[in-house]
Amino acid sequence: MVRKPLDRANPSRRSILLGALAASGALARPARAQTATLQVVTSFPEELTTRYEQEFEKAHAGAHVQFVWKQSRDALEQLSRADQGGADVYWAPSLGNFPILRDRGALRALEVDRAVLPGKLGAQQLSDPSGFFEAYDIAGYGVAINPTLLAERGLKAPRAWRDLAAPAYAGQIVMPLASKVGFSPALYDIILQSEGWEQGWALLSEIGGASELLAQGGGPVSAVKDGQAPLGLTIDFLALQARANGLPVDFVYPERTAFLPGHVAITATTRRFELAKAFVDFTLSRAGQRLMMETDSSRHPARPDAYEGKPTPNVDPFALPPSASFAYDAEIGRQRPGLVVALFEVMLSERRAEIALLWRAIHAAEAKKRLDGEAPTTLKEARRLVGLVPVSARDASDPTFLERFAKRDAIDPALTQKWRAEIDAAQTRAQDLLARVGAAP
Repeated sequence: MVRKPLDRANPSRRSILLGALAASGALARPARAQTATLQVVTSFPEELTTRYEQEFEKAHAGAHVQFVWKQSRDALEQLSRADQGGADVYWAPSLGNFPILRDRGALRALEVDRAVLPGKLGAQQLSDPSGFFEAYDIAGYGVAINPTLLAERGLKAPRAWRDLAAPAYAGQIVMPLASKVGFSPALYDIILQSEGWEQGWALLSEIGGASELLAQGGGPVSAVKDGQAPLGLTIDFLALQARANGLPVDFVYPERTAFLPGHVAITATTRRFELAKAFVDFTLSRAGQRLMMETDSSRHPARPDAYEGKPTPNVDPFALPPSASFAYDAEIGRQRPGLVVALFEVMLSERRAEIALLWRAIHAAEAKKRLDGEAPTTLKEARRLVGLVPVSARDASDPTFLERFAKRDAIDPALTQKWRAEIDAAQTRAQDLLARVGAAP
């Protein structure tokens, strides 16, 4: 239907129409016109943010929380602008963005009570020591398990990362591809820091050679709950959500794992500082922290007293034994994803079939009851060569070196080709050594 244009030559008709619209409410003043709107940039899921919006607005008459959902890269771009896109609060599980924004002067200092918000978990630092961003929640990394399937296959749940390399677990594990799954570089860096750089990569090589590599973040938990594999390396809240929904999934925190935080901060350019502070204070209050356990997020508060009377499915990381965690270095960890992804691709993804054969041959040789002469020493050297990482521990902790991997599409192909050549040479030498002791793959 074609609408006739408004007859602007007939003021009386126009006045009648405007009066009718106003009476019907079409031109009425918006209900929130007199409210104070707080813009919160976040990547937390809607079911979580909606609850915080509802509860905060109940307690603060005239306030309206406007969530702007952005993934890490887009959030950093907005918050790095001169006006920060009008944002007042940044609230997200983004390890890398908060220190960058702090160093750019894009955040305001916070005041928190360390008696109730320690900012640490054991020896692990969770919050910014200089006070510009605070841990809101923490997520643990470890192994999703299917208890029934483990029992059927005569296996026990692993207790440490190194347990996963046992020959008994060959073919029983699924793990995420570092280049495809967002949380996986942090997962693997935890293992690398826990075990040591060289030893950690050797362990990842040994585990990866006997595992299926999956390209979806939910893949490990899906495979475990569906009975495709009894063990899956993942982040805890994915497994805990599945368990809360009645699925056959449990979760194991290996010794010396880490719990990585989501943070909250106030932007430097906010024009609503008091309201922004009130929102941050609410997210960090006991009531606000407990709110996350009442949703389907299965996240863990960063405030220890929030666990008192906690719902059964939630784990209290602050009550785990000291051996459960270690002093994970988040500052180095946030700079390593690019390097971890590049090395994982070259060392595992591109040559999984080859390393699977090599590790299988090593395990078979080690399983023999008697190894005479030089065999033990030879096998030890073969192990070293198969798990060799072509980047030193020193370089892996050097910010200047790590900066070369900040943009994955700008990594020097000559460097990765050099890595491939070093790995090829090491694995050829390992094959020769295995042949010498009659264990050629």
